Amino acid sequence: MPFFVLLFLRLLAFLVGFSVVLYVLISVIRTFVLPRSAPDVLVRMVFIIMRMIFDVRINIEQTYARRDEIMALYAPFTLVILPAVWLVGILTGYIAMFWATTGKPLYALYRISGSSLFTLGFVVLDDFVSTSLIFTESAIGLFLVALLISYLPTMYAAFSKREAAVTMLEVRAGTPPSAVTMLVRFYRLERLDKLSELWVAWEQWFVELDETHTSLATLSFFRSPQPDRSWITAAGAVLDTAALVSSTVDIPPDAQAALCIRAGFLALRHISDFFGIQYDPDPQPDGPISVTRAEFDAACAELIEKGVPVKSDLDAAWRDFRGWRVNYDTVLIRLAGLIMAPSAPWSADRAVRVRASFKLRRKRAA
Repeated sequence: MPFFVLLFLRLLAFLVGFSVVLYVLISVIRTFVLPRSAPDVLVRMVFIIMRMIFDVRINIEQTYARRDEIMALYAPFTLVILPAVWLVGILTGYIAMFWATTGKPLYALYRISGSSLFTLGFVVLDDFVSTSLIFTESAIGLFLVALLISYLPTMYAAFSKREAAVTMLEVRAGTPPSAVTMLVRFYRLERLDKLSELWVAWEQWFVELDETHTSLATLSFFRSPQPDRSWITAAGAVLDTAALVSSTVDIPPDAQAALCIRAGFLALRHISDFFGIQYDPDPQPDGPISVTRAEFDAACAELIEKGVPVKSDLDAAWRDFRGWRVNYDTVLIRLAGLIMAPSAPWSADRAVRVRASFKLRRKRAA
Protein backbone atom coordinates (compact mmCIF):
# COMPACT_ATOMS: atom_id res chain seq x y z
CA MET A 1 0.00 0.00 0.00
CA PRO A 2 1.42 3.43 -0.91
CA PHE A 3 2.80 5.40 2.02
CA PHE A 4 0.50 8.39 1.61
CA VAL A 5 -2.60 6.15 1.35
CA LEU A 6 -1.60 4.33 4.54
CA LEU A 7 -0.92 7.64 6.26
CA PHE A 8 -4.32 8.92 5.22
CA LEU A 9 -6.09 5.76 6.46
CA ARG A 10 -4.32 5.93 9.81
CA LEU A 11 -5.15 9.60 10.21
CA LEU A 12 -8.77 8.88 9.32
CA ALA A 13 -8.90 5.96 11.78
CA PHE A 14 -7.50 8.14 14.56
CA LEU A 15 -10.04 10.91 13.89
CA VAL A 16 -12.93 8.43 13.73
CA GLY A 17 -11.81 6.74 16.94
CA PHE A 18 -11.36 10.07 18.70
CA SER A 19 -14.82 11.19 17.53
CA VAL A 20 -16.43 7.99 18.86
CA VAL A 21 -14.76 8.39 22.25
CA LEU A 22 -15.69 12.07 22.41
CA TYR A 23 -19.32 11.32 21.50
CA VAL A 24 -19.56 8.64 24.19
CA LEU A 25 -18.09 10.99 26.80
CA ILE A 26 -20.60 13.69 25.85
CA SER A 27 -23.39 11.11 26.16
CA VAL A 28 -22.14 10.13 29.63
CA ILE A 29 -21.88 13.75 30.76
CA ARG A 30 -25.36 14.57 29.47
CA THR A 31 -26.80 11.57 31.29
CA PHE A 32 -24.89 11.65 34.57
CA VAL A 33 -23.40 15.09 35.12
CA LEU A 34 -25.42 17.80 33.38
CA PRO A 35 -28.07 19.01 35.88
CA ARG A 36 -30.79 19.64 33.30
CA SER A 37 -32.89 17.87 30.71
CA ALA A 38 -30.50 17.06 27.86
CA PRO A 39 -31.82 14.21 25.67
CA ASP A 40 -29.11 12.10 24.09
CA VAL A 41 -29.60 10.10 20.90
CA LEU A 42 -27.42 7.17 22.01
CA VAL A 43 -29.19 6.78 25.36
CA ARG A 44 -32.58 7.15 23.68
CA MET A 45 -31.72 4.48 21.13
CA VAL A 46 -30.64 2.04 23.85
CA PHE A 47 -33.89 2.53 25.77
CA ILE A 48 -36.10 2.27 22.69
CA ILE A 49 -34.37 -0.85 21.37
CA MET A 50 -34.62 -2.50 24.78
CA ARG A 51 -38.29 -1.50 24.95
CA MET A 52 -38.89 -3.19 21.60
CA ILE A 53 -37.31 -6.37 22.96
CA PHE A 54 -39.42 -6.22 26.12
CA ASP A 55 -42.56 -5.53 24.08
CA VAL A 56 -42.09 -8.83 22.25
CA ARG A 57 -42.36 -10.63 25.60
CA ILE A 58 -45.10 -8.37 26.96
CA ASN A 59 -47.37 -8.89 23.95
CA ILE A 60 -47.45 -12.62 24.68
CA GLU A 61 -48.87 -12.13 28.17
CA GLN A 62 -52.62 -11.87 28.70
CA THR A 63 -52.76 -10.47 32.24
CA TYR A 64 -51.62 -7.11 33.53
CA ALA A 65 -49.94 -8.78 36.53
CA ARG A 66 -47.52 -10.66 34.27
CA ARG A 67 -46.90 -7.62 32.05
CA ASP A 68 -46.16 -5.57 35.15
CA GLU A 69 -43.64 -8.16 36.36
CA ILE A 70 -41.84 -7.99 33.02
CA MET A 71 -41.91 -4.20 32.81
CA ALA A 72 -40.52 -3.97 36.35
CA LEU A 73 -37.26 -5.33 34.93
CA TYR A 74 -37.18 -2.98 31.93
CA ALA A 75 -35.61 0.11 33.52
CA PRO A 76 -33.09 -1.71 35.79
CA PHE A 77 -32.02 -4.06 32.99
CA THR A 78 -31.62 -1.22 30.48
CA LEU A 79 -29.70 0.81 33.04
CA VAL A 80 -27.21 -2.08 33.28
CA ILE A 81 -26.96 -2.36 29.48
CA LEU A 82 -26.29 1.36 29.01
CA PRO A 83 -22.81 1.44 30.63
CA ALA A 84 -21.92 -1.66 28.60
CA VAL A 85 -22.81 0.25 25.41
CA TRP A 86 -20.64 3.16 26.52
CA LEU A 87 -17.74 0.82 27.33
CA VAL A 88 -18.00 -0.83 23.92
CA GLY A 89 -17.91 2.61 22.30
CA ILE A 90 -14.79 3.62 24.25
CA LEU A 91 -13.14 0.26 23.55
CA THR A 92 -13.85 0.52 19.82
CA GLY A 93 -12.74 4.14 19.57
CA TYR A 94 -9.41 3.41 21.21
CA ILE A 95 -8.86 0.32 19.04
CA ALA A 96 -9.07 2.64 16.02
CA MET A 97 -6.64 5.12 17.61
CA PHE A 98 -4.19 2.38 18.64
CA TRP A 99 -4.24 1.01 15.10
CA ALA A 100 -3.48 4.49 13.76
CA THR A 101 -0.44 4.80 16.04
CA THR A 102 0.88 1.21 16.05
CA GLY A 103 -0.54 -0.68 13.04
CA LYS A 104 -0.80 -3.89 15.10
CA PRO A 105 -3.25 -6.73 14.29
CA LEU A 106 -6.85 -6.42 15.44
CA TYR A 107 -6.62 -8.98 18.27
CA ALA A 108 -3.54 -7.28 19.69
CA LEU A 109 -5.32 -3.93 19.53
CA TYR A 110 -8.33 -5.46 21.31
CA ARG A 111 -6.05 -6.70 24.13
CA ILE A 112 -4.34 -3.33 24.43
CA SER A 113 -7.59 -1.36 24.54
CA GLY A 114 -9.32 -3.77 26.93
CA SER A 115 -6.33 -3.89 29.27
CA SER A 116 -6.25 -0.09 29.38
CA LEU A 117 -9.99 0.53 29.72
CA PHE A 118 -10.44 -1.90 32.60
CA THR A 119 -7.10 -0.85 34.18
CA LEU A 120 -5.78 -4.43 34.10
CA GLY A 121 -2.35 -3.45 32.86
CA PHE A 122 -1.36 -6.82 31.36
CA VAL A 123 -0.51 -5.20 27.99
CA VAL A 124 1.76 -2.16 27.75
CA LEU A 125 3.36 -0.21 24.91
CA ASP A 126 6.65 1.61 25.24
CA ASP A 127 6.25 4.74 23.15
CA PHE A 128 5.00 8.18 24.16
CA VAL A 129 1.86 8.37 22.00
CA SER A 130 0.62 4.85 22.82
CA THR A 131 1.40 5.27 26.51
CA SER A 132 -0.55 8.53 26.53
CA LEU A 133 -3.53 6.79 24.94
CA ILE A 134 -3.32 4.02 27.55
CA PHE A 135 -3.33 6.59 30.35
CA THR A 136 -6.34 8.47 28.95
CA GLU A 137 -8.34 5.30 28.34
CA SER A 138 -7.63 4.09 31.88
CA ALA A 139 -8.72 7.45 33.25
CA ILE A 140 -11.97 7.25 31.30
CA GLY A 141 -12.62 3.76 32.67
CA LEU A 142 -12.16 4.98 36.24
CA PHE A 143 -14.32 8.03 35.47
CA LEU A 144 -17.20 5.84 34.33
CA VAL A 145 -16.97 3.64 37.42
CA ALA A 146 -16.96 6.67 39.73
CA LEU A 147 -20.00 8.16 37.99
CA LEU A 148 -21.96 4.92 38.21
CA ILE A 149 -21.19 4.59 41.93
CA SER A 150 -22.48 8.11 42.60
CA TYR A 151 -25.37 7.97 40.11
CA LEU A 152 -27.28 4.98 41.45
CA PRO A 153 -27.71 6.22 45.04
CA THR A 154 -28.90 9.60 43.75
CA MET A 155 -31.45 7.95 41.49
CA TYR A 156 -32.77 5.61 44.15
CA ALA A 157 -33.05 8.46 46.64
CA ALA A 158 -35.24 10.36 44.17
CA PHE A 159 -37.27 7.19 43.53
CA SER A 160 -37.82 6.63 47.23
CA LYS A 161 -38.98 10.20 47.78
CA ARG A 162 -41.38 9.98 44.84
CA GLU A 163 -42.87 6.71 46.02
CA ALA A 164 -43.36 7.91 49.60
CA ALA A 165 -45.89 10.46 48.34
CA VAL A 166 -47.51 7.92 46.00
CA THR A 167 -47.93 5.48 48.88
CA MET A 168 -49.34 8.19 51.13
CA LEU A 169 -51.90 9.04 48.45
CA GLU A 170 -53.34 5.52 48.76
CA VAL A 171 -54.62 6.48 52.22
CA ARG A 172 -56.40 9.51 50.79
CA ALA A 173 -57.49 8.42 47.32
CA GLY A 174 -57.68 4.63 47.48
CA THR A 175 -56.30 2.06 45.04
CA PRO A 176 -56.41 2.80 42.18
CA PRO A 177 -56.34 6.50 43.09
CA SER A 178 -59.54 8.39 42.34
CA ALA A 179 -60.37 12.08 42.63
CA VAL A 180 -63.93 11.23 43.75
CA THR A 181 -62.65 8.90 46.47
CA MET A 182 -60.27 11.56 47.74
CA LEU A 183 -62.97 14.23 47.95
CA VAL A 184 -65.39 11.87 49.71
CA ARG A 185 -62.79 10.91 52.31
CA PHE A 186 -61.82 14.52 52.97
CA TYR A 187 -65.50 15.41 53.32
CA ARG A 188 -66.15 12.61 55.80
CA LEU A 189 -63.14 13.71 57.83
CA GLU A 190 -64.46 17.29 57.70
CA ARG A 191 -61.23 18.46 56.10
CA LEU A 192 -62.43 19.99 52.84
CA ASP A 193 -61.29 23.33 54.22
CA LYS A 194 -57.79 21.86 54.75
CA LEU A 195 -57.22 20.83 51.15
CA SER A 196 -54.81 23.73 50.71
CA GLU A 197 -52.21 21.74 52.67
CA LEU A 198 -52.52 18.95 50.10
CA TRP A 199 -52.04 21.35 47.19
CA VAL A 200 -48.87 22.82 48.72
CA ALA A 201 -47.37 19.37 49.29
CA TRP A 202 -48.18 18.14 45.79
CA GLU A 203 -47.05 21.34 44.12
CA GLN A 204 -43.64 20.65 45.67
CA TRP A 205 -43.89 17.01 44.54
CA PHE A 206 -44.57 18.12 40.96
CA VAL A 207 -41.62 20.53 41.03
CA GLU A 208 -39.31 17.73 42.19
CA LEU A 209 -40.83 15.36 39.64
CA ASP A 210 -40.07 17.87 36.88
CA GLU A 211 -36.43 18.10 37.93
CA THR A 212 -35.75 14.41 38.60
CA HIS A 213 -37.69 12.82 35.74
CA THR A 214 -36.05 14.97 33.07
CA SER A 215 -32.48 14.99 34.41
CA LEU A 216 -32.81 11.31 35.48
CA ALA A 217 -35.27 10.19 32.82
CA THR A 218 -34.84 6.50 33.69
CA LEU A 219 -36.91 7.17 36.80
CA SER A 220 -40.05 7.45 34.69
CA PHE A 221 -39.87 3.72 33.96
CA PHE A 222 -39.09 2.57 37.50
CA ARG A 223 -42.34 1.04 38.69
CA SER A 224 -43.82 1.34 42.15
CA PRO A 225 -43.20 -1.45 44.68
CA GLN A 226 -46.89 -2.42 44.41
CA PRO A 227 -48.17 -3.30 40.92
CA ASP A 228 -51.40 -1.29 41.33
CA ARG A 229 -49.62 1.99 42.13
CA SER A 230 -47.88 4.39 39.76
CA TRP A 231 -46.52 7.91 39.88
CA ILE A 232 -48.48 8.92 36.77
CA THR A 233 -51.86 7.70 38.06
CA ALA A 234 -51.14 9.43 41.38
CA ALA A 235 -50.39 12.64 39.48
CA GLY A 236 -53.64 12.27 37.54
CA ALA A 237 -55.71 11.74 40.68
CA VAL A 238 -54.28 14.82 42.37
CA LEU A 239 -54.72 17.00 39.29
CA ASP A 240 -58.31 15.82 38.79
CA THR A 241 -59.08 16.47 42.46
CA ALA A 242 -57.69 19.99 42.18
CA ALA A 243 -59.66 20.53 38.95
CA LEU A 244 -62.91 19.32 40.58
CA VAL A 245 -62.34 21.52 43.63
CA SER A 246 -61.68 24.53 41.39
CA SER A 247 -64.72 23.92 39.19
CA THR A 248 -67.35 21.74 40.82
CA VAL A 249 -67.13 21.39 44.60
CA ASP A 250 -69.05 24.14 46.38
CA ILE A 251 -66.37 25.46 48.72
CA PRO A 252 -64.53 28.81 48.80
CA PRO A 253 -62.04 29.26 45.92
CA ASP A 254 -58.44 28.26 46.67
CA ALA A 255 -55.70 29.75 44.53
CA GLN A 256 -53.31 27.08 45.77
CA ALA A 257 -55.29 24.44 43.87
CA ALA A 258 -54.71 26.38 40.63
CA LEU A 259 -50.99 26.60 41.41
CA CYS A 260 -50.87 22.85 41.99
CA ILE A 261 -52.54 22.21 38.63
CA ARG A 262 -50.09 24.51 36.87
CA ALA A 263 -47.08 22.87 38.54
CA GLY A 264 -48.51 19.49 37.55
CA PHE A 265 -49.17 20.11 33.89
CA LEU A 266 -45.82 21.88 33.45
CA ALA A 267 -44.01 18.90 34.97
CA LEU A 268 -45.88 16.40 32.78
CA ARG A 269 -45.28 18.53 29.68
CA HIS A 270 -41.54 18.78 30.35
CA ILE A 271 -41.32 15.01 30.81
CA SER A 272 -43.32 14.56 27.60
CA ASP A 273 -40.91 16.88 25.78
CA PHE A 274 -38.04 14.63 26.82
CA PHE A 275 -39.75 11.57 25.35
CA GLY A 276 -40.91 13.32 22.19
CA ILE A 277 -44.61 13.08 23.05
CA GLN A 278 -46.77 15.48 21.02
CA TYR A 279 -49.33 17.78 22.66
CA ASP A 280 -50.93 21.18 22.18
CA PRO A 281 -48.87 23.70 24.19
CA ASP A 282 -51.69 26.26 24.20
CA PRO A 283 -55.02 24.40 24.26
CA GLN A 284 -58.34 26.21 24.19
CA PRO A 285 -60.48 26.01 27.37
CA ASP A 286 -63.25 24.29 25.38
CA GLY A 287 -60.86 21.89 23.68
CA PRO A 288 -61.50 18.13 23.63
CA ILE A 289 -60.54 15.99 26.63
CA SER A 290 -60.66 12.24 27.24
CA VAL A 291 -63.21 12.57 30.07
CA THR A 292 -66.77 12.63 28.73
CA ARG A 293 -69.63 14.73 30.03
CA ALA A 294 -71.39 11.51 31.08
CA GLU A 295 -68.39 10.49 33.20
CA PHE A 296 -68.26 13.94 34.75
CA ASP A 297 -71.98 13.83 35.57
CA ALA A 298 -71.58 10.37 37.10
CA ALA A 299 -68.75 11.65 39.29
CA CYS A 300 -70.89 14.61 40.40
CA ALA A 301 -73.80 12.29 41.18
CA GLU A 302 -71.54 10.13 43.36
CA LEU A 303 -70.22 13.19 45.17
CA ILE A 304 -73.76 14.43 45.81
CA GLU A 305 -74.84 10.98 46.99
CA LYS A 306 -71.98 10.91 49.52
CA GLY A 307 -72.85 14.38 50.79
CA VAL A 308 -70.04 16.40 49.21
CA PRO A 309 -71.30 19.93 48.38
CA VAL A 310 -71.50 20.38 44.61
CA LYS A 311 -72.37 23.55 42.70
CA SER A 312 -75.89 23.67 41.34
CA ASP A 313 -74.95 24.75 37.81
CA LEU A 314 -73.33 21.57 36.47
CA ASP A 315 -73.09 23.01 32.93
CA ALA A 316 -70.81 25.80 34.19
CA ALA A 317 -68.95 23.32 36.39
CA TRP A 318 -68.31 21.07 33.36
CA ARG A 319 -66.99 23.99 31.32
CA ASP A 320 -64.67 25.01 34.15
CA PHE A 321 -63.50 21.43 34.75
CA ARG A 322 -62.78 20.95 31.05
CA GLY A 323 -60.86 24.23 31.02
CA TRP A 324 -58.58 22.91 33.75
CA ARG A 325 -58.31 19.33 32.48
CA VAL A 326 -57.41 20.31 28.90
CA ASN A 327 -54.03 21.56 30.16
CA TYR A 328 -52.85 18.11 31.21
CA ASP A 329 -55.21 15.63 29.58
CA THR A 330 -53.07 14.65 26.58
CA VAL A 331 -49.74 14.38 28.39
CA LEU A 332 -51.30 12.46 31.28
CA ILE A 333 -52.89 9.87 28.99
CA ARG A 334 -49.87 9.46 26.74
CA LEU A 335 -47.36 9.19 29.59
CA ALA A 336 -49.59 6.55 31.18
CA GLY A 337 -49.45 4.65 27.90
CA LEU A 338 -45.70 5.08 27.57
CA ILE A 339 -44.91 3.58 30.96
CA MET A 340 -47.77 1.03 30.87
CA ALA A 341 -49.32 2.33 34.09
CA PRO A 342 -51.94 0.28 35.97
CA SER A 343 -55.56 1.13 35.25
CA ALA A 344 -56.91 4.13 37.17
CA PRO A 345 -59.99 6.35 36.65
CA TRP A 346 -59.61 9.12 34.08
CA SER A 347 -55.96 8.34 33.35
CA ALA A 348 -54.45 4.92 32.57
CA ASP A 349 -57.89 3.38 32.00
CA ARG A 350 -57.99 5.17 28.64
CA ALA A 351 -54.29 5.25 27.83
CA VAL A 352 -53.03 4.25 24.40
CA ARG A 353 -49.64 2.57 24.03
CA VAL A 354 -47.05 5.22 23.20
CA ARG A 355 -43.42 4.74 22.29
CA ALA A 356 -40.75 7.35 22.81
CA SER A 357 -39.48 8.96 19.64
CA PHE A 358 -35.89 8.86 18.38
CA LYS A 359 -36.32 12.47 17.34
CA LEU A 360 -35.12 15.01 19.89
CA ARG A 361 -37.33 18.04 20.37
CA ARG A 362 -36.56 21.42 21.80
CA LYS A 363 -37.96 22.01 25.24
CA ARG A 364 -41.10 24.14 25.09
CA ALA A 365 -41.36 27.40 26.93
CA ALA A 366 -43.32 27.16 30.18
